[in-house]
Amino acid sequence: MVEEEPGRKEAMAGLAKGLAILECFGDGVPRLTLAEAARRTGLSRATARRCLLTLLELGYVTHDGRSFAPQPRLLRLGYAFLSATPLPRLAQPVLEAVQEAAGEAVSLAILDGSETVFVARSAPHRMVSVGPGIGSRLPAWCSATGRVLLAGLSKDAIAAHLGAARFEPLTRHTVTVPEEVRARIDDARTAGYAACNEELELGLLSLAVPVRDLSGNAVAAMSVSTQPSRRSLQEAERDLLPLILDGARRLSVHL
Repeated sequence: MVEEEPGRKEAMAGLAKGLAILECFGDGVPRLTLAEAARRTGLSRATARRCLLTLLELGYVTHDGRSFAPQPRLLRLGYAFLSATPLPRLAQPVLEAVQEAAGEAVSLAILDGSETVFVARSAPHRMVSVGPGIGSRLPAWCSATGRVLLAGLSKDAIAAHLGAARFEPLTRHTVTVPEEVRARIDDARTAGYAACNEELELGLLSLAVPVRDLSGNAVAAMSVSTQPSRRSLQEAERDLLPLILDGARRLSVHL
């Protein structure tokens, strides 16, 4: 929620509100009505309307008379990050090599607030490929990439993340008890990897390992995604985990 504080500088407040509306678009939210934008951001309808009309004028959204949808111009913002950050470029050949060996989709994600965002990916050339695409965001508390990255934070930082989380089940397998989620994060720290078996999406099994810089900090997570119908968790740990562990080590050399 964006607070409308009277003491904030108008230019900064206006920018924050516009960005908050843009961040509402994403997986499962291809379009927004004015009422939905106001509700999701906590802005008044009048403020949300001004922001949306400004974004419309600038070419970032389109309007069909009822709802607003993002335009390709938004890709410029994402490309600015990708072009300025060497991590996705350095990771891509490693991801492709791991994907070839695994025969499954392999991705790289970073922690962004309460979510992990995927910045690079290599997928096999099959009709249907599982796993998140570039730009996808997942809740950190219930994703393999998120748990691995949270495991690298201090106890206070983890507590703050979990304290702000909304433990709503995404499937019947989602772990939603805060103490159990914390235990999964602790397990990821001890084991050096995290597994997420149909907690995010039915039919999706993911493993993730940390990618560390030369100082030992976990700056990203490398994950591999498969389907439980193709591999059990034990088979994935046996066949796929060594591949992403090796890939993470190779990528770390360049960081």
